[in-house]
Amino acid sequence: MEMTNEFCAGNKGEKIRSDCFVSLELKEEGVIEIGLSSKVESNYGKHIRLLCLEILDYFKIRHAILNIEDSGALDFVIAARLEAVIKQAIITDKEFLLKFIPENELVTTKNRHRVTRLYLPGNTPSLMLNSGIHKPDGVILDLEDAVAFSKKQEARFLVRNALRSLNFLGVERMVRINQFPEGLKDLPYIIPHNVNLVLIPKCEDEVQIKTISSHIDKIQKKSESINPVWLMPIIESAKGILNIIEIAKSSDMIVAIAIGLEDYTADLGVKRTPLGLESLFARTKIVTTCKAFGIQPIDSVFSDVENLEGLKENVLASKSIGFEGMGCIHPRQIEIISKHFAPTDDEIEEAKTIVFAYNDAIKNGLGVISLGTKMIDAPVVEKSKNIIKQAISSQRLDENWTD
Repeated sequence: MEMTNEFCAGNKGEKIRSDCFVSLELKEEGVIEIGLSSKVESNYGKHIRLLCLEILDYFKIRHAILNIEDSGALDFVIAARLEAVIKQAIITDKEFLLKFIPENELVTTKNRHRVTRLYLPGNTPSLMLNSGIHKPDGVILDLEDAVAFSKKQEARFLVRNALRSLNFLGVERMVRINQFPEGLKDLPYIIPHNVNLVLIPKCEDEVQIKTISSHIDKIQKKSESINPVWLMPIIESAKGILNIIEIAKSSDMIVAIAIGLEDYTADLGVKRTPLGLESLFARTKIVTTCKAFGIQPIDSVFSDVENLEGLKENVLASKSIGFEGMGCIHPRQIEIISKHFAPTDDEIEEAKTIVFAYNDAIKNGLGVISLGTKMIDAPVVEKSKNIIKQAISSQRLDENWTD
């Protein structure tokens, strides 16, 4: 081990909640000294000190001064912050891993419902804690744009610990890694800990997907991880749009492709508008490609969190051109996005009628399907079946609806 001197990690200040700021100074002699400032010291001070002593002992640190400014941090946060400063102070491959809770053993499928996905900054534990209560289809622990460059490394420890120790109440657990190739450094912190899906930002070609997939395979083999890790490339440039077909074909683990319109319009040198004509070509190309390869097209986030009527209009427009979901940057967006991407009552009833007519025609050996005075062809039947699937997936229709 090579030792340096004094380091810090975490966050502090009047507005900080559920976090802590940790500083560590290594000494050549003496005992471990722990200074703790916390409003809950009378109830949890002993527990916090014992946890810190356990971690320091695990990394064989015998002489040090540790100061903790606690703002209500849970164990997984304290452990992440302390390990972050220790890894700055010494060179070691050891990891201090808290208990992996049973709720995080969730395995997800390729066709899982992914209409709403809530973005959470990867270095802000307060926003992670109750994220599952809002009932998105997935949560995205964001290591990219939501984390300052100087905080990237400590965020990796926090996200790793959250994947192990924080109960997300059954929602799909996703991580947006950093832009390639920096994102390769994120993978060892998430792949062994049952992340369900990895978002790949600013994806521009199949080489990025294949390289990331290869790294994931190696990490899974080393850590003996067997659960699937799905991929969702995010297209955010003109080059990415032109290479969309090659990207879609590059891995069987791709379950969806999203578009990021802020970066895409910046790449084009145009302003993003509510009407969206400047991105219509890119969005329809993503939808068409996804439909051709049987994966989910996901639209860009709606950035005005106060404009809920504008969000509704955006969702309806998105749905009308074939998108199947949208990212959320605030919990209040989840209900609106989920509601308006789901089939309407009229759409569900019409789909049920068409599927019933189709089943009756097949049962009676009829080659022509009619409904009233209208002839029903195969594409209409297939569309109706898809609406039924969406209705069941969104819990608008019972699985045994034909009974």
